[in-house]
Amino acid sequence: MVAFMRRRTAVALLSITGLLVLALSNPAGEWWTALQQPYQSEDLIKCACDKCIPEGDDWFMAHLNQTIHPFLTPQSNLSAKDFLWWKKLQGDGNDLAAFKRVVDKVFKLFPDGKGFMDSGSQRCRSCSVVGNSGNLLASHNGALIDFSDFVFRMNGAPTKGYEKHVGKKTTFHIMYPESAVDLTDNRTHLMLVPFKTLDLQWLISAFTNGSIKFTYRPVKAKIHANKDLVRILNPQFIKYVYEVWLRNSGGYPSTGFLGLMLAIHICDEVNVFGFGADQNGNWRHYWEELKDKRLRTGLHSGTEEYRLIQKLAAKGIINFFPGH
Repeated sequence: MVAFMRRRTAVALLSITGLLVLALSNPAGEWWTALQQPYQSEDLIKCACDKCIPEGDDWFMAHLNQTIHPFLTPQSNLSAKDFLWWKKLQGDGNDLAAFKRVVDKVFKLFPDGKGFMDSGSQRCRSCSVVGNSGNLLASHNGALIDFSDFVFRMNGAPTKGYEKHVGKKTTFHIMYPESAVDLTDNRTHLMLVPFKTLDLQWLISAFTNGSIKFTYRPVKAKIHANKDLVRILNPQFIKYVYEVWLRNSGGYPSTGFLGLMLAIHICDEVNVFGFGADQNGNWRHYWEELKDKRLRTGLHSGTEEYRLIQKLAAKGIINFFPGH
């Protein structure tokens, strides 16, 4: 904030100096007309943070597509091509018409998915994206994580007992049916990442009659969360992240990387924790004991995702805390 005020002060002093020069060079009074013009420097400031996500980097801007809304809404118009790509992720047998019918049912029960796209010079939204890597342990970053306005967590990630390292605040808990957990307070957004039409049907079921108990494996029949804070990631956004950012690496993006890309699109400052292998080179969750050291990242390209995180950090687009 101090840096921000210094910048505003410097701009103001330059403006006053310019008006004095104008007054001396225009004794007839044109300077008074200039003084009455509205102050426009606000338009040049992207956000109110000390440091905003930069838009001047050519590589970053070539990848960033802000025309694709990250959240699914009733107005989302998924093309046949995008749907065909998405339905292949987990062998969805439905067609596009059936998908749209389910979407209509979803938004009769849940909010319309709008919001969080209110960027501007008066907003400073800081976000912490917390992955699940074992490198979070002994990081002592809990207080730093909780200092952010929004905190993103993934899948089964617990906070109880790990607060010192991972914090305790959660704004978005990102999950899919097979990784779903109950949310213990009414202030956390359940963010569903759908990989098939059945995932949307499960969401309806989990908040109503609990009829869906199995997808490709057993899932929670009912879930405890605030229905009014449910959000759903747009399948088109998943495809965009996979094709543009990951360059088709792996089967599809991890929930952690999708959470990071969501933060880049709706936040002004992004801090990233808990991604990559631990200090022993093992890919494991911080709350689990690793039994098979050959375990890697499955369908996800953990190596490519980590490389991109490092590149985003090197360019100053995110702040990355690698852990220990």
